[in-house]
Amino acid sequence: GGMFNDLGSSPTLTNITFSGNSASFYGGGMYNSGGTPTLTHVTLSGNFSNQDGGGIFNQLSSPTLTHVTFSSNSASNGRGGGMFNRSNTPTLTHVTFSDNSAGGSGGGLYNDQSNLTLTNVTFSGNSAGQGGGMSNNTSSRPTLTNVTFSGNSASNGGGALYQATFE
Repeated sequence: GGMFNDLGSSPTLTNITFSGNSASFYGGGMYNSGGTPTLTHVTLSGNFSNQDGGGIFNQLSSPTLTHVTFSSNSASNGRGGGMFNRSNTPTLTHVTFSDNSAGGSGGGLYNDQSNLTLTNVTFSGNSAGQGGGMSNNTSSRPTLTNVTFSGNSASNGGGALYQATFE
């Protein structure tokens, strides 16, 4: 898509826009594979992934996002229209997910084996098959503080939030 950060890469991005990028599989706007990227005042809009992470795909990467906007991103056949997290611990503060979509789970945000922290985050108008705003698999345990879910939808359950049952 727009940017690929390989293992150990930890860029600092400030006042950046990723718009209209696409990827055949993962990370239409950005793909982070390892490292700890820092994003401040970043906008990801209109990015597309055929599989997971329309806006951002994070694998083994624990980014810090502050004042970041995800809008109108899409993961058409997968999960995480706005952002997809796998095996990591991201921190999101003052982040907005609006009008993102996923064919599978997590229209705004999908978490797989991720224990992330969300503070002052808004999910609005996102859609997916499951977990319109946010979807978490059984081994993800997010911490939410001052998080708003409004007008999200899912065709198979969890319009705002879907949390898989812990075993």
